[in-house]
Amino acid sequence: MVSIDTYNACVDFPIFDAKSRSMKKALLSTAGGAIGRNQDNTVVVEALRDINLHLREGDRVGLVGHNGAGKSTLLRLLSGIYEPTRGSARIRGRVAPVFDLGVGMDPEISGYENIIIRGLFLGQTRKQMKAKMDEIAEFTELGEYLNMPLRTYSTGMRVRLALGVVTSIEPEILLLDEGIGAVDAAFMAKARVRLQELVKRSGILVFASHSNDFLAQLCNTALWIDHGEIRQAGLVDEVVEGYEGKGAGDYVRSLLKRFDGDNK
Repeated sequence: MVSIDTYNACVDFPIFDAKSRSMKKALLSTAGGAIGRNQDNTVVVEALRDINLHLREGDRVGLVGHNGAGKSTLLRLLSGIYEPTRGSARIRGRVAPVFDLGVGMDPEISGYENIIIRGLFLGQTRKQMKAKMDEIAEFTELGEYLNMPLRTYSTGMRVRLALGVVTSIEPEILLLDEGIGAVDAAFMAKARVRLQELVKRSGILVFASHSNDFLAQLCNTALWIDHGEIRQAGLVDEVVEGYEGKGAGDYVRSLLKRFDGDNK
């Protein structure tokens, strides 16, 4: 069964440069988690604190919060990139992370070869990725560049390739960060349609976004992450209202009514 369970999960990042500790404390206290000390008396940034999540098939969870609040760190925890410093995280199911798009790619080999490598990183077989090759090539619109080493690609081209691969699979758990950018508007519009199809195919969605429109469209619950902690959990409109105010909450409620009407 597809599931995500975290129990008082914490993620700490050590700060080893004691000389600049006061400056780092001033910067980090305004942008991220709290400053503390671990059992070895090392100064650490507490990026996530006491995260308790219990998600099952059909859950669509939106993450809201200011930049540096811990949304991306939470996605990395759920993907297995970060291990809990304290507490635990148990993830059951094939995970598709749509963030850190360069992970699992080699700049010295061709785009076609990277399609295979990235697919293997996402739990696919070589045979499965070869069967998807033409579809991915058509979506990316990279043409002959697919025969060239990845190091010759622009940032936008790399994003196209990575999006082409990750949106071609059948994920059980989809971890999505809207801030993947770096491509032109026309391609991003096409990518969003493909991402929406990917969401429908996924068992569990965890989606970090600053767009209330997308949260209302894709999610059925939400979490407000604030300085590394879950400040509020509940329905999307309630959490958005808590984070942004009544006007934003009313706007999300109007969107939900409209989407509900469209689905009837």
